[in-house]
Amino acid sequence: MSSKQILILDANQIQQKINRIAYQILEDNFDEEEIILAGVISRGYRLALRIEAVLSKISDIKIKIVKLELNKSSSKLESSIDIPVEQCENKVVILVDDVLNSGRTIAYGLGVFLNIRLKKLRSVVLVDRSHKNFPVATDFVGLELSTVLKEHVSVVLDENNEEDAVYLR
Repeated sequence: MSSKQILILDANQIQQKINRIAYQILEDNFDEEEIILAGVISRGYRLALRIEAVLSKISDIKIKIVKLELNKSSSKLESSIDIPVEQCENKVVILVDDVLNSGRTIAYGLGVFLNIRLKKLRSVVLVDRSHKNFPVATDFVGLELSTVLKEHVSVVLDENNEEDAVYLR
């Protein structure tokens, strides 16, 4: 595999994708009083924070952000969430991650919320590689990117928004 990296999205392009995703979320939930953004640690959570910042500027919807930690290498669901999952009951939950590869993370993330009643469960990814091994689909996607399995998509979301980039390696 080549060590060369190709810039796919720069900071401005990432912000444009986040803005568009935020508007799509608003359109899908315009009549809601509150939505929950469940960000998969760590880049999914950072992406959720960015989406929340845009949503709070363009709407009056109350947004709660939760951290979702998943053991992605386990063959069974091992997860933790920073609030009692029951607090999500009868609410709209939007699962947020940076890249959709096999679909395992989204599938495991959905599993966290299966035992409670939700109004809706949606998913967001910044980049969808279209290499799914699990039968999952995302509701809101920043960029669909066809890659070969040997390639790796790397998302860099700097806490100060200075070094944001998406690379193909």
